[in-house]
Amino acid sequence: MINNKKLASIILIINYLFFSQVLAKDTFNFDVPEIQILNNGNLYKGTKRGEITTSENFSIKADNFVYKKNDNTINATGNVILEDKINKYQIFSEYIFYDKNSEEIFSKGETKINVIPKYIIESSNIYLNRNKLELFSKNQASIQSNKNRFYKFREFKYLINNEILKAKDISVLSNFKKDDKNKEEKLYFSEGIFNLKENNFVAKETKIYLDKNSYEDILNDPRLFGASSNKKQNITEVNKGIFTSCSLNHNCPPWAVRADKITHDLTKKQLIYDKAFLEIYGKKVLYFPKFFHPDPTVDRQSGFLKPSLNKSEILGTSLYTPYYKVLSDNRDLTFKPTVFDSNMIMIQNEYRQENEKSSFIADVGITKGYQSNLSQKKNSLTHIFSRFYKDLNFKNFINSKLDLYLEKISNDTYLKVFEGNLSNLSDSDIDLKPQNSNSMTSGGELYLENEIYTFSTGFNIFEDLQKNNNDRYQFVAPYYNYNMQFDLDKINFGFFNFGSSGNNTIFETNKIKSNITNDISFNSNDFISNLGIKNNFNIYFKNLNSLGKNDSNYKSAPQVELMNIFEFESSVPLMKTNNEFIELLSPIISLRYNPSDMKNYSNTDRTINSNNIFDINRLGISDSFESGKSLTLGLNYSKEKLDNINSYFDLKIGTVFRDKIEKNIPSKSSINQKSSNLFGSLNKSFSENLKIGYDFSIDNNYKDVEQQSFSLDFSNQNFSTTFNFLEENDKMGDTNIIENITKINFNENNFLTLGTRQNRRINLTEYYNLIYEYKNDCLIAGIKYKKSYYEDRDLKPTEDLLFTITMYPLTTFEQEVDQNLYRN
Repeated sequence: MINNKKLASIILIINYLFFSQVLAKDTFNFDVPEIQILNNGNLYKGTKRGEITTSENFSIKADNFVYKKNDNTINATGNVILEDKINKYQIFSEYIFYDKNSEEIFSKGETKINVIPKYIIESSNIYLNRNKLELFSKNQASIQSNKNRFYKFREFKYLINNEILKAKDISVLSNFKKDDKNKEEKLYFSEGIFNLKENNFVAKETKIYLDKNSYEDILNDPRLFGASSNKKQNITEVNKGIFTSCSLNHNCPPWAVRADKITHDLTKKQLIYDKAFLEIYGKKVLYFPKFFHPDPTVDRQSGFLKPSLNKSEILGTSLYTPYYKVLSDNRDLTFKPTVFDSNMIMIQNEYRQENEKSSFIADVGITKGYQSNLSQKKNSLTHIFSRFYKDLNFKNFINSKLDLYLEKISNDTYLKVFEGNLSNLSDSDIDLKPQNSNSMTSGGELYLENEIYTFSTGFNIFEDLQKNNNDRYQFVAPYYNYNMQFDLDKINFGFFNFGSSGNNTIFETNKIKSNITNDISFNSNDFISNLGIKNNFNIYFKNLNSLGKNDSNYKSAPQVELMNIFEFESSVPLMKTNNEFIELLSPIISLRYNPSDMKNYSNTDRTINSNNIFDINRLGISDSFESGKSLTLGLNYSKEKLDNINSYFDLKIGTVFRDKIEKNIPSKSSINQKSSNLFGSLNKSFSENLKIGYDFSIDNNYKDVEQQSFSLDFSNQNFSTTFNFLEENDKMGDTNIIENITKINFNENNFLTLGTRQNRRINLTEYYNLIYEYKNDCLIAGIKYKKSYYEDRDLKPTEDLLFTITMYPLTTFEQEVDQNLYRN
């Protein structure tokens, strides 16, 4: 006899097979474990999760089904998955209603649609017309694109096949990678139609926020707003538009460009303006019929760069309008014309080339129509600055490189007269402009380094612009330096160092000196006695091979000299600590003996101070040792607060004694005497906001201060001042200068800077600088008062009152204020 469970299973299987055959004749195919048939076969209910399919590769999976045969509709609930394999989309929801006759689908509640393989659409209460393949809903929705674009909107209609979206309150977030950095742009539209396939659109009220890190200042928020916009391929047009890079705030931006139409050309990477006004704080100040500038995403793109308008008392007003040209992936050129109101023009061309292992940059310029204050004649000036660097990548070397550089100008005061114009020279990371306006340096060097030694060789040409033409050049060609160190760890005794250097120098027209110097030194490890005294001894040998012509130190016949110096140094490092401070006291003594001769450097400018007095080459002389016997005594003391590294006191003093006067040692150093000056320094840091420093050199009678300098630095959030004083007397020099730079920050946007330097020796104030500036992330406006008493050939004392404004990244403008306004 069959039990009840088996009987129920047989009946269920028979029912399932029967109803499958019946329903197979209808529209849908049911694969459902359990079905109830009601209302005379017009209502079907399925439970325990199943799948309904059609012959059109369309399926619905759900936990529960209700099929109304007369209406030909399906209600599916519970983890519903609808899939159209022909049109390649899936719908996920908790409730879906499907009307087969009208081919309309409605989802109730949260719904996700996967349009394979491009988009994921999320919304609620979505309608789908299967015949037209149209999605629409009045609720909030979003689309995630596989092109790293994310759309949010409401009241939308979406055409699946054409990938067309029509919606309101649309925001688009676009992510992309540039230079290994993630970039982000945000777009907002009140209403629009978007072709997601082509990334084109037509929209009403528009707000485009470009990547926040497009410019150097992270506070910038470059953005483009307009009444309407449209995009086709790589051209975006914004009507009645306004562009600014200033940070977002509730007030109007410091500067903006407003135009009838702003075109963003993604191919050229340019923002192009038609009928534009430059506005400063909402006020129209300048009209441009048409102009353009690179968009904020540009790193390298041909086009005009930021112009600037400058004013100089010597040169007059000038307009600087650089043009950048990309020549190839690794080469570019910047054409930099500057036009002056005095019928003068400066043309500069900067060329750059970056290769995998080398780089080259050159700036060549010519200035026509310059009239010197001395000659009163107009002539042409030229300059050329260049540098070539190559990583040689030699095997067996940690570092191997070649460096070539050239600096040349045709007028001695060129760098000083055109300082403001030449500050625009380099657009690269390499600063080509000479750092010293009184000298030029050209040359080249080969540098090699491995685990054992370093070697460099090259040539240099030095030009002193303060000297006459005949004596201004110094040629060092060639030179070399070699250094090797031998560590004696195995015997724990010390280390040897071997160095060799040489050069051939031509100077002052007809003077020549050549030398090859070999140095061997031994430096012992420290030996600490039972009493805690630290001792070490050092031996230095020098072999000088020299030849000279018209030189006081080098003879015309080859000379071979051997020199050496012995040093014994001893110190007693003492330490004292408590809960608050740590104190270090170290008396130091250094005995030196040079049994050989020294070349005559008595008239050479060399200075000693408390920081270099214990250096073995404290005179900075390479071809000779300090002569005679000497005893150097010194004391170092410091006191630090344990819980505050910015609170400390530091004192250093030192002096030198000899058995006799050494006439060949530089007299300015004072260590040529039996008893030298007393050298010292004192530094006190009260906190991170207040520091003072004092250096001094007192004569050997301890009566007169021959050199002293004092510095004070104070700063807090709103105020900072730096005060420097330098005085030199007697053999140390003849200088007495006071300098002060003070800055006041009234708030985060308003600043005042005062700078002055006075030469008390001749009772002359060298300069006054008084600068007021208003700054924010995109605009700097200021008044500058500059008065200079400095005079050097073409340079005359000047007095300027200038108004300057910089609108980053558009332009810089500088204009002289009528002096009668402030004199009256």
